[in-house]
Amino acid sequence: MFGQWCHRCNHLGSEILSCLRKIGAEDQLEQQETQHKQVLLHTRKCFRVGQKGQETDAPCCLPCWGLGQDNKIYTECLGMKLLRKRDIPEERYTNAFLGYGPEDSHFVIELTYNYGVDKYDIGSGFGHFGIAVEDVAKTVELIKAKGGKVTREPGPVKGGKTVIAFIEDPDGYKFELLERGPTPEPLCQVMLRVGDLDRAIEFYEKAFGMELLRRRDNPEYKYTIAMMGYGPEDKSVVMEFTYNYGVTEYDKGNAYAQIAIGTDDVYRTAEAIKLCGGKITREPGPLPGINTKITACLDPDGWKTVFVDNIDFLKELE
Repeated sequence: MFGQWCHRCNHLGSEILSCLRKIGAEDQLEQQETQHKQVLLHTRKCFRVGQKGQETDAPCCLPCWGLGQDNKIYTECLGMKLLRKRDIPEERYTNAFLGYGPEDSHFVIELTYNYGVDKYDIGSGFGHFGIAVEDVAKTVELIKAKGGKVTREPGPVKGGKTVIAFIEDPDGYKFELLERGPTPEPLCQVMLRVGDLDRAIEFYEKAFGMELLRRRDNPEYKYTIAMMGYGPEDKSVVMEFTYNYGVTEYDKGNAYAQIAIGTDDVYRTAEAIKLCGGKITREPGPLPGINTKITACLDPDGWKTVFVDNIDFLKELE
C-alpha cells in the first residue's frame, strides 16, 4: 500500500512469485506473472471514529469533530481536504476520505462511522500517522491557535536530528509532524508496534513485496524501528514498525482498522498470501452495496490489511 503509493510497479508481483517458488508452487507461476506485471498499489488506511447523537445522516461520518468548527485540525491545521463520502446502509457504516490529493494518486485517511457507536478504544499497539511539513514550529503554533492539543513540543527526535512534534485529535489519534522540504506525499507514515521485528520484516517483504528501507536501533531508549515501503521515504508513504525491547504483545483496541492495498486480482492475491503464511480473514469477493471486490488478511502481529481490486476502485471513484 505504499511506494509512490499510487503508482504502478512490479514489487508485489515479483515478491509473490518469489514466495510461490520457495514453496514449490511452480504450476501457478505463469498465471501469477501475467496477472501481476503491473500492480497499482493504491494505499488507503482506515480508522474508526464515533459520532455522538447522529446516525445515518452523520456529516461525512466524522466523529465529534464533524466537518465544521471541530474539523480544523484536519483541514485548517494539517491542510487536508475532504475528498468524498459514502454511506453503506447494508453494512451499517459511513465513510469519509480525507487527504492531500486525489485518491488515485495519494495516500488518504478513511474515517469510518459505524451506526450507533460513539466510542472506541485505540489500544497500545497503534502508534501514529506521520505528516511532513516544511516548518514544524509554525504548524504547531497554528494548531495551538485553533485549540488543538500538542503532546510534544517541536524539537529533534530522540537519537537523531529531524525536527518533530506530536499532536493529538479529540478522539486520541496521534499525528507526528516531521520537518521536511516539499514532498509529493505529505501523509507519509503509519507507525505500528510489533512484538517481533524480524518476523514483521520478513512477512511484509515476502507477502506484500515491501522493501526494507532502513533499520535503526536505539539502545539508549530501548527500541528498534524498521521503515518499509515501495519507494523512498521523502517521496512515498512508508510503514514504521517499532519494536520495544522485551514487549511481545500489545492491546490493539478496536479503533484503528486497517491499511488498504490496490491489486489487479484479489482472488490470486489471497491465494498468494495464504502460500506465504498469511491469515485470510475475508475471502475475496464484492462488498455489499458497492460491488468493489476485496480480500482481507492479518499479519503475524494481528494487524489487518485489505486488498482492493484496482479497476473496481477506480469505478468507485467515478
